[in-house]
Amino acid sequence: MTPVVLTLDAPRDPAWVEARSVDEIETLVRDGHTVLVTPAALLGGGDTAGEAAELAAASVCAWLGARIFRTARPDAVRQALDMTDSLAGRRPPAVTRRGLA
Repeated sequence: MTPVVLTLDAPRDPAWVEARSVDEIETLVRDGHTVLVTPAALLGGGDTAGEAAELAAASVCAWLGARIFRTARPDAVRQALDMTDSLAGRRPPAVTRRGLA
């Protein structure tokens, strides 16, 4: 399933289970739930979390299997999730280059 990125004010599906920690994400994914995370909230900073920290948190959550992301930075988080899915082998990279030194 492709990750879904929502704004903070977007409605949520009642079937989604919100995780509040990395340990919770792992447990919920293992149990087969569709996991919703708010990466900035995982950092304890809410909307004031730095962009780099939020993108890193979103990438870790995606790597662990979270599929729904709520954020104030949807475009940046989408790009981070696409990169994470490419690295995890869940989607092909957008661009491939062969470098020769």
